[in-house]
Amino acid sequence: MPNVIARTKVKGKQYEIEVDIDEALKVKNGKGDITKALNFNRIFTDVKKGNGAKEAELKDAFGTSDVYEIAKKIIMSGEIQKTQDVRDSERDAKIKRVVDLILKNAVDQHGRPYTEERIKRAINEAHYSFDSRLPEQQLPDIISKLQTVIPIKLETKRIKLVIPAQFTGQVYGILKDYKESEDWLSNGALSVVLSMPAGMLMDFYEKLNHITHGAVQSEEIVEKK
Repeated sequence: MPNVIARTKVKGKQYEIEVDIDEALKVKNGKGDITKALNFNRIFTDVKKGNGAKEAELKDAFGTSDVYEIAKKIIMSGEIQKTQDVRDSERDAKIKRVVDLILKNAVDQHGRPYTEERIKRAINEAHYSFDSRLPEQQLPDIISKLQTVIPIKLETKRIKLVIPAQFTGQVYGILKDYKESEDWLSNGALSVVLSMPAGMLMDFYEKLNHITHGAVQSEEIVEKK
Protein backbone atom coordinates (compact mmCIF):
# COMPACT_ATOMS: atom_id res chain seq x y z
CA MET A 1 0.00 0.00 0.00
CA PRO A 2 1.20 3.61 -0.60
CA ASN A 3 3.47 5.05 2.07
CA VAL A 4 2.93 8.72 2.91
CA ILE A 5 3.89 11.23 5.56
CA ALA A 6 1.65 12.23 8.46
CA ARG A 7 2.57 15.40 10.31
CA THR A 8 1.47 17.80 13.00
CA LYS A 9 2.85 20.95 14.57
CA VAL A 10 3.23 21.28 18.35
CA LYS A 11 4.60 24.39 20.06
CA GLY A 12 5.75 25.74 16.72
CA LYS A 13 7.72 22.62 15.77
CA GLN A 14 6.77 20.04 13.17
CA TYR A 15 6.78 16.30 13.86
CA GLU A 16 6.44 13.66 11.14
CA ILE A 17 6.03 9.92 10.68
CA GLU A 18 5.93 7.67 7.61
CA VAL A 19 2.78 5.57 7.47
CA ASP A 20 0.82 3.15 5.35
CA ILE A 21 -1.98 5.40 4.16
CA ASP A 22 -4.77 2.80 4.28
CA GLU A 23 -4.00 1.70 7.84
CA ALA A 24 -3.36 5.29 8.96
CA LEU A 25 -6.78 6.38 7.69
CA LYS A 26 -8.30 3.46 9.59
CA VAL A 27 -6.52 4.65 12.75
CA LYS A 28 -7.86 8.17 12.19
CA ASN A 29 -11.36 6.69 12.02
CA GLY A 30 -10.80 4.74 15.24
CA LYS A 31 -10.55 1.30 13.61
CA GLY A 32 -6.91 0.76 12.63
CA ASP A 33 -3.80 -0.70 14.26
CA ILE A 34 -1.11 1.91 14.91
CA THR A 35 1.63 -0.76 14.91
CA LYS A 36 0.64 -1.69 11.33
CA ALA A 37 0.23 1.92 10.24
CA LEU A 38 3.71 3.08 11.31
CA ASN A 39 6.50 2.16 8.88
CA PHE A 40 9.42 3.22 11.09
CA ASN A 41 9.49 2.98 14.86
CA ARG A 42 10.65 6.57 15.09
CA ILE A 43 9.33 10.14 15.19
CA PHE A 44 10.99 12.64 12.86
CA THR A 45 11.21 16.40 12.53
CA ASP A 46 11.81 15.82 8.82
CA VAL A 47 11.21 12.35 7.37
CA LYS A 48 12.81 13.04 3.98
CA LYS A 49 16.03 14.29 5.56
CA GLY A 50 16.00 11.53 8.16
CA ASN A 51 16.07 14.01 11.07
CA GLY A 52 14.80 12.23 14.16
CA ALA A 53 13.17 14.02 17.06
CA LYS A 54 14.94 13.92 20.43
CA GLU A 55 13.35 12.17 23.37
CA ALA A 56 13.32 15.33 25.51
CA GLU A 57 11.47 17.38 22.92
CA LEU A 58 8.97 14.58 22.37
CA LYS A 59 8.16 14.48 26.08
CA ASP A 60 7.79 18.26 26.11
CA ALA A 61 5.53 18.27 23.03
CA PHE A 62 3.44 15.15 23.63
CA GLY A 63 3.87 14.37 27.32
CA THR A 64 5.41 11.00 26.48
CA SER A 65 8.27 9.46 24.50
CA ASP A 66 6.29 6.34 23.53
CA VAL A 67 6.56 6.21 19.73
CA TYR A 68 3.24 4.47 19.10
CA GLU A 69 1.33 6.78 21.41
CA ILE A 70 2.88 9.83 19.74
CA ALA A 71 2.29 8.41 16.26
CA LYS A 72 -1.38 7.93 17.05
CA LYS A 73 -1.63 11.52 18.27
CA ILE A 74 0.01 12.75 15.05
CA ILE A 75 -2.44 10.77 12.93
CA MET A 76 -5.49 11.80 14.95
CA SER A 77 -4.75 15.50 15.21
CA GLY A 78 -2.49 16.13 12.24
CA GLU A 79 -2.51 15.90 8.47
CA ILE A 80 -2.06 12.73 6.44
CA GLN A 81 -0.75 13.19 2.92
CA LYS A 82 -3.13 11.60 0.45
CA THR A 83 -2.41 10.03 -2.90
CA GLN A 84 -4.34 11.18 -5.96
CA ASP A 85 -6.32 7.92 -5.94
CA VAL A 86 -7.44 8.54 -2.36
CA ARG A 87 -8.36 12.16 -3.12
CA ASP A 88 -10.33 11.08 -6.19
CA SER A 89 -12.13 8.37 -4.22
CA GLU A 90 -13.03 10.80 -1.43
CA ARG A 91 -14.29 13.37 -3.94
CA ASP A 92 -16.43 10.75 -5.72
CA ALA A 93 -17.92 9.67 -2.39
CA LYS A 94 -18.63 13.29 -1.45
CA ILE A 95 -20.30 13.98 -4.79
CA LYS A 96 -22.47 10.87 -4.39
CA ARG A 97 -23.54 11.99 -0.93
CA VAL A 98 -24.28 15.50 -2.20
CA VAL A 99 -26.35 14.16 -5.10
CA ASP A 100 -28.33 11.92 -2.73
CA LEU A 101 -29.00 14.90 -0.45
CA ILE A 102 -30.13 17.08 -3.34
CA LEU A 103 -32.45 14.37 -4.70
CA LYS A 104 -34.09 14.12 -1.25
CA ASN A 105 -34.24 17.82 -0.46
CA ALA A 106 -34.46 19.92 -3.62
CA VAL A 107 -37.06 20.52 -6.34
CA ASP A 108 -37.41 22.58 -9.51
CA GLN A 109 -39.58 25.68 -9.95
CA HIS A 110 -42.66 23.47 -10.30
CA GLY A 111 -41.96 21.47 -7.15
CA ARG A 112 -40.78 18.41 -9.06
CA PRO A 113 -37.64 16.44 -8.14
CA TYR A 114 -34.63 16.32 -10.44
CA THR A 115 -33.04 13.18 -11.83
CA GLU A 116 -29.64 12.00 -10.60
CA GLU A 117 -28.15 12.50 -14.07
CA ARG A 118 -29.31 16.12 -14.26
CA ILE A 119 -27.96 16.99 -10.81
CA LYS A 120 -24.54 15.50 -11.61
CA ARG A 121 -24.44 17.44 -14.87
CA ALA A 122 -25.44 20.65 -13.10
CA ILE A 123 -22.66 20.24 -10.53
CA ASN A 124 -20.14 19.98 -13.36
CA GLU A 125 -21.69 22.92 -15.21
CA ALA A 126 -21.63 25.09 -12.07
CA HIS A 127 -17.96 24.24 -11.38
CA TYR A 128 -18.60 23.88 -7.66
CA SER A 129 -15.39 23.34 -5.68
CA PHE A 130 -15.91 20.97 -2.75
CA ASP A 131 -14.12 21.85 0.47
CA SER A 132 -13.31 19.88 3.61
CA ARG A 133 -16.73 20.35 5.23
CA LEU A 134 -19.27 17.55 5.40
CA PRO A 135 -21.62 17.40 2.39
CA GLU A 136 -24.55 18.30 4.68
CA GLN A 137 -22.78 21.48 5.72
CA GLN A 138 -22.05 22.45 2.11
CA LEU A 139 -25.57 21.80 0.82
CA PRO A 140 -26.85 25.43 1.00
CA ASP A 141 -23.73 26.68 -0.80
CA ILE A 142 -24.07 23.98 -3.46
CA ILE A 143 -27.73 24.83 -4.08
CA SER A 144 -26.83 28.50 -4.39
CA LYS A 145 -24.20 27.63 -6.99
CA LEU A 146 -26.55 25.29 -8.86
CA GLN A 147 -29.13 28.06 -9.09
CA THR A 148 -26.82 29.75 -11.60
CA VAL A 149 -27.44 26.91 -14.08
CA ILE A 150 -30.82 25.36 -13.17
CA PRO A 151 -33.97 26.52 -11.30
CA ILE A 152 -33.64 24.67 -8.00
CA LYS A 153 -34.59 25.27 -4.39
CA LEU A 154 -34.35 23.47 -1.08
CA GLU A 155 -37.43 22.15 0.65
CA THR A 156 -36.84 23.27 4.24
CA LYS A 157 -38.54 22.78 7.57
CA ARG A 158 -38.35 25.05 10.61
CA ILE A 159 -38.42 23.37 14.01
CA LYS A 160 -38.15 24.50 17.60
CA LEU A 161 -36.28 22.37 20.12
CA VAL A 162 -35.86 22.59 23.88
CA ILE A 163 -32.78 20.66 24.97
CA PRO A 164 -32.27 19.78 28.65
CA ALA A 165 -29.21 21.36 30.28
CA GLN A 166 -27.31 18.08 30.70
CA PHE A 167 -27.26 17.48 26.93
CA THR A 168 -26.59 20.95 25.51
CA GLY A 169 -22.83 20.51 25.30
CA GLN A 170 -23.14 17.18 23.50
CA VAL A 171 -25.64 18.30 20.86
CA TYR A 172 -24.60 21.90 20.19
CA GLY A 173 -22.21 20.82 17.44
CA ILE A 174 -24.96 19.21 15.36
CA LEU A 175 -27.23 22.25 15.76
CA LYS A 176 -24.92 25.07 14.74
CA ASP A 177 -25.12 24.62 10.96
CA TYR A 178 -28.93 24.93 10.97
CA LYS A 179 -29.49 27.35 13.84
CA GLU A 180 -31.59 30.48 13.25
CA SER A 181 -31.79 31.60 16.86
CA GLU A 182 -31.12 30.36 20.38
CA ASP A 183 -32.28 31.23 23.87
CA TRP A 184 -30.64 29.92 27.05
CA LEU A 185 -33.35 29.34 29.64
CA SER A 186 -33.04 30.01 33.35
CA ASN A 187 -32.83 26.28 34.13
CA GLY A 188 -29.84 25.84 31.80
CA ALA A 189 -31.87 24.33 28.98
CA LEU A 190 -31.42 25.55 25.42
CA SER A 191 -34.34 26.67 23.27
CA VAL A 192 -33.34 26.81 19.62
CA VAL A 193 -35.01 27.38 16.26
CA LEU A 194 -33.55 25.44 13.33
CA SER A 195 -34.10 25.58 9.59
CA MET A 196 -32.95 22.49 7.69
CA PRO A 197 -33.63 20.50 4.52
CA ALA A 198 -36.77 18.44 4.99
CA GLY A 199 -35.14 15.21 3.84
CA MET A 200 -32.52 15.42 6.58
CA LEU A 201 -34.96 15.64 9.49
CA MET A 202 -35.26 11.90 10.10
CA ASP A 203 -31.50 11.34 10.32
CA PHE A 204 -31.17 14.48 12.44
CA TYR A 205 -33.79 13.31 14.96
CA GLU A 206 -32.14 9.87 15.14
CA LYS A 207 -28.80 11.47 16.08
CA LEU A 208 -30.47 13.82 18.53
CA ASN A 209 -32.49 11.10 20.26
CA HIS A 210 -29.46 8.80 20.44
CA ILE A 211 -27.59 11.45 22.42
CA THR A 212 -30.47 12.71 24.57
CA HIS A 213 -32.42 9.43 24.93
CA GLY A 214 -35.52 11.16 23.60
CA ALA A 215 -35.48 13.94 26.20
CA VAL A 216 -35.69 16.80 23.68
CA GLN A 217 -38.97 18.64 23.19
CA SER A 218 -39.64 19.45 19.55
CA GLU A 219 -42.28 21.08 17.42
CA GLU A 220 -42.52 22.07 13.78
CA ILE A 221 -43.00 25.76 13.09
CA VAL A 222 -45.71 26.05 10.43
CA GLU A 223 -45.69 29.28 8.48
CA LYS A 224 -49.02 31.06 8.37
CA LYS A 225 -50.35 31.58 4.87
